[in-house]
Amino acid sequence: MPPLETLTDIDMTQSSPKKKSAISKLRDLFGQAQHPYKPSTQIFLDLDVDRVARDMRLSELGAERGAADRPDSDVTILDDVEHRIVENTEGHKQTAHSIYLEQLHIYDARLTALNFEERFAIIRQAAPEAVGDFGAEAAMGRDELFGLRRRLNESEAEREAFRSKHRITRPGHLSTPGKMIFKIGLLAVLFVIEVAVNGSFLAKANQSGILGGLSVAFVFAAFNILVSYFCGLVPIRLLNHRNWLLKFVGLMSLILYLALAVVLNLALAHVREIPPDILVDVDREALRRLIEAPFGLHELQSWLLVGIGIVFSVVAMVDGLMTFDPYIGYTALERRWQTANDRYRNAKDELNERLRDIRDDAAEAMNGAERDLAIRRSEYDSLLVNRGRLSQKFVDHQNQIERATNALLQIYREANRRVRSTPAPAHFTTSYVLDRIPVEPTDRDPDDKERLRRSVDEIQALLTRQVEAVHAAFDAATRSYKEIDELFPEAPHGKG
Repeated sequence: MPPLETLTDIDMTQSSPKKKSAISKLRDLFGQAQHPYKPSTQIFLDLDVDRVARDMRLSELGAERGAADRPDSDVTILDDVEHRIVENTEGHKQTAHSIYLEQLHIYDARLTALNFEERFAIIRQAAPEAVGDFGAEAAMGRDELFGLRRRLNESEAEREAFRSKHRITRPGHLSTPGKMIFKIGLLAVLFVIEVAVNGSFLAKANQSGILGGLSVAFVFAAFNILVSYFCGLVPIRLLNHRNWLLKFVGLMSLILYLALAVVLNLALAHVREIPPDILVDVDREALRRLIEAPFGLHELQSWLLVGIGIVFSVVAMVDGLMTFDPYIGYTALERRWQTANDRYRNAKDELNERLRDIRDDAAEAMNGAERDLAIRRSEYDSLLVNRGRLSQKFVDHQNQIERATNALLQIYREANRRVRSTPAPAHFTTSYVLDRIPVEPTDRDPDDKERLRRSVDEIQALLTRQVEAVHAAFDAATRSYKEIDELFPEAPHGKG
């Protein structure tokens, strides 16, 4: 007989302190193995009559005992050889019966492992919980979105009040990182060029030559570029203000800036025209010339130095003027509004995506649990059929054992009968009747199978309803998000 595999499946996992989600519970159901057993083939093997006859030397023993006219003609019971034949086949029957019982145990264990009732209980609890978890997640997202939308609405109200007060009908001009890098780079290029140009011009009037000229040019260029930039960045922008007083301050700032740019570059030109061999204080001499004859420059290169300095100063001033929105105060409002708007839109998109993932995950888990139940019910029916076939195979196998026993007895009796001088015993013509072992009932209570079918159908219908409920909850959540927009409508663009 082929050996049977005894398989056990012991789960010694420790319970986690973290509560499993409803979707995880559903996934655990259809993620488990359907049974812990391997199918086996050829459970009951037929007796090989010829081989058993050779091993027991039935023909030889029959001839030997027949030549001695044994057993006696009047004997009515089986002789020793016949008893050994029957005992051998009876032992085979008992071995087959043990295999039959073990196989029944395996089938019953597999039926038990399907564990429908536990799965029904988990699904009845977990499926509605999944819908509830989805609703809770949607409610949390709605609260978060409500706060962000209210903050955006307040920012919009502040922005629109500012636009209305200052009669602005255009969107604010915001500086991007790329734009700021360009402006800073432009200032750096202006500074380097002005230092190089002024240094070459000033080298003539400096005792240290080109190095001295570069050192003086560095100081004048830094002051010229930075002062011009910050004048355009703050005070001159007041020219765009609606308030007449601030507009006047902006105009005065522009006039003062132009005067400063001209004076600064004229002073630098006077420094250039002071000969390096005159033993005077260069700064005092340049200041005296600037006061007494500011335009009294005698060389064309000095006028070129003035012109280049003023052009670079104006470019730096315009760069500062256009760094932010021309209207002071509007940039900060526009940036706050845009930040609040981006936060709200991003949060809304993220919440919708998160709900969509939860919806798809829950639907996939429930559909998987539904498919798992269908597979298990099919296996349940298959196990019942195979269990019945096992019993029928055992019945057929006992019939084969009986036939093999009679065949072995016939071999012995024929060999005995051929060489006897006296009549054979009467029981030599009688067939052996095997004492059969009754089989286990093959049909379970039909009501149990019908109840299981109804329960599976009920649970599958529940899962279908819960999947629909999750989709409905998702639609309701997205509608509630849209209702927040309706509760806080956006201000009309272009309001002045």
